[in-house]
Amino acid sequence: MSITLPRMMAAVLLTAALALSTSPARSVEPASPDDTARFLAGLPPSAGSPLEALSKDAAWQQHARYLDTIFAREDSTTLSKVRAFSKEHLADKHDTMFYMFSGPDFLYATSFFPNASTYVLAGLEPAGDVPQLTSLSRQAVDATLRNLEASMGTLLNYSFFITLKMQTQLRSGPVYGTLPVILVFMARSGKTVHEISLVSLDEHGEFQTSEEPAAAGANTKKSAKAAPRSAAPGAKIVFSDGNGPKQTLYYFSTNLSNGSFERSGFSAFLAKLGPADSFIKSASYLLHGGGFSGVRTFLLDHSATIIQDDSGIPLASFDQKKWRLQPFGRYVGPLSIFGYAYQPGMSALFRKAAPLDFKLGYRFRRNESNLLLAQKGAPTTSDEELTPPLPPDQYPAGTAARSQKKPRKRVDSDSTGSVGCRVAGIFPFCSNSPPRPGR
Repeated sequence: MSITLPRMMAAVLLTAALALSTSPARSVEPASPDDTARFLAGLPPSAGSPLEALSKDAAWQQHARYLDTIFAREDSTTLSKVRAFSKEHLADKHDTMFYMFSGPDFLYATSFFPNASTYVLAGLEPAGDVPQLTSLSRQAVDATLRNLEASMGTLLNYSFFITLKMQTQLRSGPVYGTLPVILVFMARSGKTVHEISLVSLDEHGEFQTSEEPAAAGANTKKSAKAAPRSAAPGAKIVFSDGNGPKQTLYYFSTNLSNGSFERSGFSAFLAKLGPADSFIKSASYLLHGGGFSGVRTFLLDHSATIIQDDSGIPLASFDQKKWRLQPFGRYVGPLSIFGYAYQPGMSALFRKAAPLDFKLGYRFRRNESNLLLAQKGAPTTSDEELTPPLPPDQYPAGTAARSQKKPRKRVDSDSTGSVGCRVAGIFPFCSNSPPRPGR
């Protein structure tokens, strides 16, 4: 059967177009960890970097302009104020920082505790992978940039991640998981990324040694396949603040509920790190019930400072003879979907609270956020200001059941637009995240 010349030319052109759209991005030369982080963050990679050519693409330049805008806004409205709060109220900092239920939220970790030598973040989301970006098609790179924007959107608009969305956004594509988001936050915080490797723990909290280190941009999936199965896999990032001393961040993808927290080796790993400063935010009030009493007790025993919103450790769990409590902001109670977690003692304590000039947690409207600073030492609160201790693992009988019969489906809006929230299992998620301009 004969084929006409026009048909042959059309077939050739179509094949060439498909090859161009799926061809690797110009170079297979490996990029450094820092250049990879900067590229993902919409910041120019170093001169001569294999990623330099990719940064000339219109899609990356649009990504860079978008992130310039949202990070500048977030820094001026929130993060700069968090840093100022830290300087004024967190003078006695420690080398280790714990952030349970964090997801990839490095921004608040470093804003409250910029000088920790070791950060430990933990959540259910996978650590993920950052393969060599130069080995991906331009279409895949563009999709990666758009997915990163969507993944970071809720934290930058509402100060918390939405668990259900993260379960989708952080598990798709060749660049996936919390690792790329953490790299963006590091680069946008002025950090220099030196090294990335996959890690995992055995049941004794020791590192399993069969995985190989992987620079950001290397295919870390190979390391993951080489490592033994672990209930606490994760990633290790070595970074610095410019030319300052090197710091280490560990992110572990692990279940923090009772039993899993201990069996995974994660609690044993944390116990080796000494006294820590702990941060808890938007934690779905999991630490209020019996299912997470192990991690709650651990944080109380191993933290010198705990700074949290009301979704963290309940007020009644703080021993008044050991902890000095300082309230900031307003306590207006939890969202209706968490109505069972209302704490009368918090209402009493916050009557004399100092003002808080930034948003935090689920109550992200102006003048509705609360922050409790708990420091081990002589207490400043009187016995009358605190609620009598509740049973350690539950609320008074019937409280939770009554409050959850008919949860409201909506959350009040603020100037960023309305956001509807509902519950999927024990994790909240919201809809109608503000869209990216021009996309």
